[in-house]
Amino acid sequence: NNPSCESSSRSILGCPEGPYRAVCASKSLVAVLRPGVDTLDKIFAYAATQFPHRDCLGTREVISEEDERQSNGKVFKKVVLGEYRWLSYQEAIKAATQLGGGLAQLGQRPKTNIAIFCETRAEWLIAAQACFAYNFPLVTLYSTLGGPAIAHGLNETQVSHIITSKELLETRLKAILPEVPRLQHIIVVDNTPTTWPGYPANISIHNMAAVQRLGAMPENTACERKQPLPSDIAVIMYTSGSTGVPKGVMISHSNVIASITGIAERIPNLSEDDTYIGYLPLAHVLELCAEHVCIAHGCRIGYSSPQTLADQSTKIKKGSKGDASILQPTLMAAVPEIMDRIYKNVMGKVEEMNSIQRTLFILAYNYKLDQLAKGRSTPLCDRLVFRKVRALLGGRTRVLLSGGAPLSAATQRFMNVCLCCPVGQGYGLTETCGAGTICELWDYSTGRVGGPLVCCEIKLKDWTEGGYRSTDKPHPRGEILIGGPNVTMGYYKSNAKQQEDFFVDENGQRWFCTGDIGEVHGDGCLKIIDRKKDLVKLPAGEYVSLGKVEAALKNCPLVDNICVYASSDETYVIGFMVPNQRQLLALAGQYGIRGSREELCNSRAIEELVLKAITEAALTAQLERFEIPRKIRLSSDPWTPETGLVTDAFKLKRKELKTHYKEDIERMYGGK
Repeated sequence: NNPSCESSSRSILGCPEGPYRAVCASKSLVAVLRPGVDTLDKIFAYAATQFPHRDCLGTREVISEEDERQSNGKVFKKVVLGEYRWLSYQEAIKAATQLGGGLAQLGQRPKTNIAIFCETRAEWLIAAQACFAYNFPLVTLYSTLGGPAIAHGLNETQVSHIITSKELLETRLKAILPEVPRLQHIIVVDNTPTTWPGYPANISIHNMAAVQRLGAMPENTACERKQPLPSDIAVIMYTSGSTGVPKGVMISHSNVIASITGIAERIPNLSEDDTYIGYLPLAHVLELCAEHVCIAHGCRIGYSSPQTLADQSTKIKKGSKGDASILQPTLMAAVPEIMDRIYKNVMGKVEEMNSIQRTLFILAYNYKLDQLAKGRSTPLCDRLVFRKVRALLGGRTRVLLSGGAPLSAATQRFMNVCLCCPVGQGYGLTETCGAGTICELWDYSTGRVGGPLVCCEIKLKDWTEGGYRSTDKPHPRGEILIGGPNVTMGYYKSNAKQQEDFFVDENGQRWFCTGDIGEVHGDGCLKIIDRKKDLVKLPAGEYVSLGKVEAALKNCPLVDNICVYASSDETYVIGFMVPNQRQLLALAGQYGIRGSREELCNSRAIEELVLKAITEAALTAQLERFEIPRKIRLSSDPWTPETGLVTDAFKLKRKELKTHYKEDIERMYGGK
């Protein structure tokens, strides 16, 4: 790993704790892309005047849907999709303006919250732009949140209008409507039936098209629209908090503008010739910012989903084309889980090759790795060996942005080599509007997240309990603080205690204390090395609050103590548990299993039975599937302060537990 010789950032005061800024922003941070374009509706309006007839938002037509029965009797839904159908920039802004006008006619008022609960699709962005233009703060909830969390978000923000899809309305929203008494209007984005039997009488359900027609009426288009100010709230984005109750992050127009300014600066030659594939949840800040970067530059955005992304994706019928093959995107954001899937897919194919092909592939792979490290390109290898791999994502990708969770070094190297395009790993949080750092695209070292974007600066704050200080050698280390115009306005309706991670410095600039521990290398690049809090993000982007899961599982009578473990490199959660002696013996007796406490704790059969019991307890406590441990290790010895595994107050010492169960962790994650 030779870090690029050019410095990506430097400490502007020369101190090891920073603040570190991008070299080109060392005099002052950059907060806007273009003078005067300072709110999100102006970004869209600017694009519509610059690129009126260019493709803006694309959706594939559904030609047919069918059920495919697997050999094990399971039924999978498969689709055959046609070409992309496009809305031009002019058509998209017209659709958004009409929808905004229609919502106003339905009683939605400026500076009054409105919610969107919908999959990533063109209608999501049109609805968002409608709300930005009319200054309706948009409450976003991602579709993996459980029922109680959705109800909490809707009640806390007191929304009366929600925009959703037919499927989410029927599978997620319908059940919680009684718990959200303020809700009056549901706008469904699909072309759906006009009558909705079985819904409460006090709720009106509208098609999006009908609301747009309402807004297009001559008497309604004449209404004066109050434009938002840069300081007005654009989005209240709910993110899973470490306490288990989701928190709404208040993001102003100027926060998003600063963030997309910083991100755009790291993507070379962005232009209207670029095509972006949108498939990550728009309720996550990474996707929302990435799509607005595209709109600001006149790119086209084609919509997709993780299940239809590639020819091999789960919902694509065998022999028909996935979205990437048809769209051939040049830009793509990816979470590690998706990249790991491509990596495993290709490596599986390499295993199936005959020995000559396999040897050639490995030779080419190692040769290219070596050439990349020397800063050279390998056109022949790319054409002969890697073209097929590149074709998995359509064959034209030129930049892959990775964010959301750490990318493993193996996957990152694989992507750089086989997809013949740089992977820019980035780091940001909802609280910093997704902006923080992104690697320079020519930096092929792994495990680092790059230097600060031009919109923000970074400081390291000593965390003495964890033993991290800015005076550490060889690299200064500490908790990462991010400051700049991208730092959001805090959590919605929360108390002072919850707001203490935000502060304003003597120059009036906002800062956020991330809780992540980082080190800054000599060239100004950041590497994330630890986390203060016990919130873990799985590769697919779901958050697991270890404490919340443990609290739920402790209700199970079999559990005396439990430590839940998750890693952002592994797709599932595992646990270590001290079983209750009496309950354990009763369970063993019930199934005729004999042995001492130690023998029972080491018995595979008992392990399975305990896992079944805690899974039931977890489901009763309404935990999501991804929060429930899939494997468990039973401990015959209790955890006491003397063992060093818990504090005097019997709080778990995660680091010590992780070390103590190191071999078990490796075993439960399949020995890798």
